[in-house]
Amino acid sequence: MISGTPVPRVVPAGRMARNHQPVLGLPNGLELRPWCRDDADVLAAAGQDPAIRQWNLLLVESAQDAHERIERMHRRWQAETGAVWAVARPGEEAAGLIGLNDIDLEGGSAEIVYWLLPAARGGGVAVEAVRTVGRWALEELGLHRLRLCHSMANPASCRVALKAGYAVEGVMRGALLHADGWHDQHLHARLRGDAPGPL
Repeated sequence: MISGTPVPRVVPAGRMARNHQPVLGLPNGLELRPWCRDDADVLAAAGQDPAIRQWNLLLVESAQDAHERIERMHRRWQAETGAVWAVARPGEEAAGLIGLNDIDLEGGSAEIVYWLLPAARGGGVAVEAVRTVGRWALEELGLHRLRLCHSMANPASCRVALKAGYAVEGVMRGALLHADGWHDQHLHARLRGDAPGPL
């Protein structure tokens, strides 16, 4: 029997757009803050980093491209389709990016994406950033499910996902086209109420 009761929205419309994007603290003295125009040079530099270009397909060719991308980040918050933070020390320039893509408030899901510049890698920053954004998205915003996808040829991202508590759900074959061809991807996910990842 088909019920006539409509499926309720998981998160009411307007929950993001009515509020400023929050600054989120990290335990290592860093913070997650909205990107600003002063970060354009950092974003342009990230677009030239080989690892970021390889795994994140980030194409930022100039400071003008970076300015436009930062403006688009702010528009996506207002449209409730994305939330992107700079990883930085308070008062300093960005050292990385973490965000939620493909936010679906009605269905209660989003995808976590991130990258770090070389100086910020290797100290557990990515794990803490993924945990922090995940907590905000699931507990504060009210989403039900977050997914995190990465190329099977990128084991460092797999370690980040597992340490942050994102279980492997399977392999998506030929899921993303990189410069060297189609890559299979690991699909990780976390649901609201899942046990925290290992410390």
